[in-house]
Parts: sequence; structure tokens; C-alpha cells
Amino acid sequence: MHTIENVLQTLGLKAINKGTCTGSDWIGDTGSAQLISSYSPVDGKLIGKVAATTNVEYEQVITTAQKAFKEWRTIPAPKRGEVVRLYGNALRKYKDELGMLVSYEMGKSYQEGKGEVQEMIDICDFAVGLSRQLYGLTMHSERPSHRMYEQWHPLGIVSIISAFNFPVAVWAWNSMIAMVCGDVCVWKGSEKTPLCSVACQNILADVLKENGVPEGVSCVVTGDYKVGEWMTKDKRIPLVSATGSSRMGKIVGAEVAGRLGRTLLELGGNNAIIVTPNADLEITTIGTIFGAVGTCGQRCTSTRRLIVHESVYDKVKENLVNAYPQLTIGDPLDESNHVGPLIDKDAVANYLHSIEQVKAQGGSLLVDGGVLEGPGYESGCYVKPCIAEVTNDLAIVQHETFAPILYIMKYSTIDEAVAYQNDVPQGLSSAIMTDSIREAELFLSSAGSDCGIANVNIGTSGAEIGGAFGGEKETGGGRESGSDAWKAYMRRQTNTINYSKGIPLAQGIKFEF
Repeated sequence: MHTIENVLQTLGLKAINKGTCTGSDWIGDTGSAQLISSYSPVDGKLIGKVAATTNVEYEQVITTAQKAFKEWRTIPAPKRGEVVRLYGNALRKYKDELGMLVSYEMGKSYQEGKGEVQEMIDICDFAVGLSRQLYGLTMHSERPSHRMYEQWHPLGIVSIISAFNFPVAVWAWNSMIAMVCGDVCVWKGSEKTPLCSVACQNILADVLKENGVPEGVSCVVTGDYKVGEWMTKDKRIPLVSATGSSRMGKIVGAEVAGRLGRTLLELGGNNAIIVTPNADLEITTIGTIFGAVGTCGQRCTSTRRLIVHESVYDKVKENLVNAYPQLTIGDPLDESNHVGPLIDKDAVANYLHSIEQVKAQGGSLLVDGGVLEGPGYESGCYVKPCIAEVTNDLAIVQHETFAPILYIMKYSTIDEAVAYQNDVPQGLSSAIMTDSIREAELFLSSAGSDCGIANVNIGTSGAEIGGAFGGEKETGGGRESGSDAWKAYMRRQTNTINYSKGIPLAQGIKFEF
């Protein structure tokens, strides 16, 4: 395996890095800039520093992006797709190194880090095909010798605000699709994982430069919520795509709506698995555990709630209680470990507070939680995945805690289970474990799950890029990645062509003088 030092060098990262890029040109002066320090949750060590974007630099980025859009939108979509294809090839070359950086800076397992880079590669492949398919529709006109159709045009600048838990893939979901659509992108990654943003742009910058892409097609800015505010208030940005908490999304949504801009919001998830009497309990155990502890419970699709029929409740509980002690917790770069650290000590504090709330509200712990100490856990960010036995009416169950806490509860009827599943403010991902076609179809019907994602016999976590990703209610309603999610990055235009020698009016109206 590569060493962290080699990885940083290969990806062009330094002790102090510029954090503002207009495409292939990193701008700003690190000597006088406010620096954001990135500490690894793996061992607590300083990885590197990144200069925060100033307002002057932000203006330079937006001005450059505006100019680039005028040229980029005129380049044929398949040609834009070729640039994305070449970026996908570059990611294949650096998959191991970038995956290791994701693991070390964010804390997810090395396998998950490489898997995240694979998602970037997959969305590049998807976008390349899409670049030859940006279809419109042809409609029949009621007027003779007329043709009606609709087509799609790029919007302009798309700002992408991404979160720490998927520090590279979510940006790629947005930017690769937006680029083939003819948009230009400005990316603000999480200030908790700034080196991942710099590394992705370093790889892309070489591709852009080698292929003569206009400066400004893909830009990076770095900073805290203030930089995000510049984007949300900026009338020059028609679309803001933001991933994060529901609280953050409400602020972004209100601000952008106030200027009649568009938002694509991917927010919180309080995801549940329903386990019926007809479930395969072996796959239920595996799917539940990965959903609950993968990425240390820091996925928006992580399994938070397990809703189990009373007839199999004791068996499911026994399987989980026996399995949890077998989980290995430690350095995520060691592929024998199942669970890495939380992102930082603030996340640890939220985890501990939620456990206390479970106890205070009348729940009980089936598998105890707690912070791990001693050799290998010096960062103070390693915690024990825990299971809490609860009832659906506890307030804590309504809350999304970004940590490996699984709430388990009983139900009696399938209608009751679906009601429990839907009885939270969030609506991202859901699943049912059953071999009954009736139960599965009910769950997938309009009377079933109210989430944007509903699965049968797989867990809540692990979406593929081919399907549109996103959810309802306080999850924000946005859709990214596959299917027809590309339409969010474009504007629809209806066209009517009159090829007759007269000008007949719609609805048979006569206008003569």
C-alpha cells in the first residue's frame, strides 16, 4: 500500500495549498491568506493546510466562469463528453491514491474510499453516453404546416456545495453531468475535507489544460459557510446544488428562492428497514449492519431505524447483538477493520448526546456505545457502534444523528410498519426485507414508502449511479446522478416552426385588419 506521504505527493498536495482555482490556474497568495487546517480523524495528525477563498478571488472565479460559459455552451455536447471521458480515465490512474486520501482525510474505510472514486469513474462513463442523448420531444401542432418541439439548453454557472461524508463523489455526480449539459461549475467542498477538493481539481486541471478547455469551466473555492453564502446570494448563479443537513438546506433554499434561482437539495436521511415475518434473516443481518455502521454511520443513506415484526423480533435482535461484538474498529486504512472514526470531536459529542437522550426518553441500549481510548485511538474520534431498543414515539427517533446508532422497534401489522417508516421528517432511503410479493409491492406502492429510494431485500445504503438519487420532505426533493436527473442542470425551451405561407393562430382565433 502507498504511504500517506507518497499519496500527497502524487496528488500534487503540499503542506500549504492554494484553495481557489479557475480551472487549471490556482490563484491567490497563501502567505497572506486565512488557512484551513485539515486534521485526519484516523490519527489526529495535521495532513495539510488550504487557503480560504477571499471575496476578491471569488469574484475572479465567477467572472472567469461567466466568460467560459459563453464558449463552452457552443461546443457540441459529444465534444464536452470527450473531456469528461478523459477525466474518468485519469481517475482510473489515480484511483488507489485518491481513495486513500478520502479514507485518511474523512475516516471511511479504504475500500469505501476506493468505492467512492469508482462512483466518480462510473458517473463519468454515464455522462459520456448522456452527451449524445440530451433528448427533447416533438409534439403535433393543432395548426396546419406547423411543427412543435422542445429542447434543452444549459443554465450557466452551477455552484456545488458538497459535504464531508462523500468528499469527492457527490461533486462528480453534479459536475460531470452539468459539464456535458454545457454548464460551468464552481465547487465548494467541505472545509472538513479540503484536500480532497484540491486533489480532484489537480487531476482535472491537467485534463482541461491538455484539451484546450476554456479557463473557468470547472472551478474550486474553499472556505466555511460564508463562501457558501456568497454563492446562494449571487444572482449570477442560476442553480445551487447543496448537500448537507436539513437545517442548512432550509437556509440555502430560502435564500436562493428569494432571488428566484433554482436549488437542487440533498439533505438529511432518517432511513429505516422493515423486517417482516417473511424476511430472510441472514441477508437482513448483513444489510442492516452495513447500513448502520458503514462510514461509521455518516452516510445520508445510513440505516437509523430497524422496524421488526413482533414474531421475528427476538431472533433479529439476537442476531444483531451477537454480530456487533465481531465488528473491528480502527484505522480505516487497515482493510481488516470494519469501522473507522467519526469525522471530528464535534461528531463524537453529538453521538454521546444522542445516547444520553435515548436513556432519558426511556429507551435502553442492547449494545453499549462509548468512545474508544488507548493505542490506535489517539484522535479521540473512534466510537462503538451501538443498538438502542426504543418505541416509535421517542423524540430521538425523529432526529437524524450522523453516527453509528441503530434504533430497533417492534410492529404488529404491515400498515403499522409503513406508518412508522414514514413517521419522520426526512424521506431519503428505505427498505423492506421480505419474500412476500404482496408485502414488497405494498411497500413500493403509493400507499407505501414515502422516500425517494425504496428497496426490497437490500439495505438503505449503497445507491447505484444509474438511478436518480434523492429524497422527499426534509431531504429536499432534489435528484442527482442517473435517470433524467440531467434536466435539473438545463432549461427547457418550447419551439414552434411555421412552414406555411400564412400565419394561422392557435385555438382558431381570427385576427384580421
